[in-house]
Amino acid sequence: MTSRQPELPRTPRRLPRPAELRPLLRLARPDPDPVRRRLARAHTVGDLREIARRRTPRAVFDYTDGAAEGEVSLTRARAAFAALEFRPSVLRDVSTVDTATTLLGGPSALPFAFAPTGFTRMMHHSGEPAVARVAARLGVPHTLSTMGTTSPEDLALAAPETRRWFQLYLWRDREASAAIVDRAKAAGNEALMLTVDTPVGGARLRDARNGLTIPPALTPRTLLDMARHPHWWLNVLSTEPLEFAALSSWGGTVSELIDTMFDPALTMDDLAWLRSTWNGPLVVKGVQTAADARRVVDAGADAVVVSNHGGRQLDRAPVPLETLPSVVAEVGGDAEVLLDTGITSGADIVAAVALGASGCLVGRAYLYALMAGGERGVDRLGEILTAEIRRTMALLGVSRVADLTPDHVRLRG
Repeated sequence: MTSRQPELPRTPRRLPRPAELRPLLRLARPDPDPVRRRLARAHTVGDLREIARRRTPRAVFDYTDGAAEGEVSLTRARAAFAALEFRPSVLRDVSTVDTATTLLGGPSALPFAFAPTGFTRMMHHSGEPAVARVAARLGVPHTLSTMGTTSPEDLALAAPETRRWFQLYLWRDREASAAIVDRAKAAGNEALMLTVDTPVGGARLRDARNGLTIPPALTPRTLLDMARHPHWWLNVLSTEPLEFAALSSWGGTVSELIDTMFDPALTMDDLAWLRSTWNGPLVVKGVQTAADARRVVDAGADAVVVSNHGGRQLDRAPVPLETLPSVVAEVGGDAEVLLDTGITSGADIVAAVALGASGCLVGRAYLYALMAGGERGVDRLGEILTAEIRRTMALLGVSRVADLTPDHVRLRG
């Protein structure tokens, strides 16, 4: 015979009074601004990416989002950031967190710069000027690509207060390369960034499958896409045609452009030539080993960017975050070391700086933001990254960028 459990007393219930419900009601007026409504839902770079995916033609979104071949390089780069372990120090005064630092000898309010990206006006008609104006408001540098869709002169007029850097691809035509370097210098760009990981174009299979050309061609497929994304096509067709920083026009694919225009015979002699003609900071982007970092620094580079081109060139290339410590150990006392590829949050930037980088280059993230909401979208990205950097530093017990050390991060294999 089992004993009966005593009944527990029940919580008394009642109907709530109207006065008690009133403070719980949060009925806001609908925001009539569709861009502001969209961006209010964005709290991470991933949110901005999802908004961009819905609002942009597939070929354009995939050009930004995709990488080479099986996209293993990009996947591994992001996985390295996801797998790392932060190691916080507690009982530290973080009532004030200072995110300011120095990049290439000048001030930066945050430890990153906006990276060079090609064909930026294809993502949104406001293009590079919108991104550069946000960079000025954030207090970070902006890098214009040789394949950008705004000239160095026009960008200087559109964003005169921005710290402006210029990224260079060396053409087969050296006279044309020298001319664009002279234009960049005359337009007030303070640093020159030579990209060295594009002797030939990577196999960007999403672009091939989508039939993407620059600018997008009017085909049965794109005409059908107009019905799905009328706002994007209206903006493209009702604004100035795409023009490039360093060439007047192009009508093929990105890979065809690289293979036609870029010089696969680029050597250390070309770096020495640039060093002799450029008197400002000279950066080499696309370094993937400590040995190559030493070679380019010995040849006169003031900084290197540890990068595999966002995974868009050689698939299964070295993971930049994992390569970073060896590059810092090799040349960190002689040159600045920056990092890009795989960055999707302010916490990623903090991790890279803790491992020895002076700062990071942020590219895809601002293109997602641009597609999501134009210039206001990039402003929203700035707010997100700033908050994430500040919060991560505070939770690590660090109040200054200079106090981040490898003790705060552990790479997990």
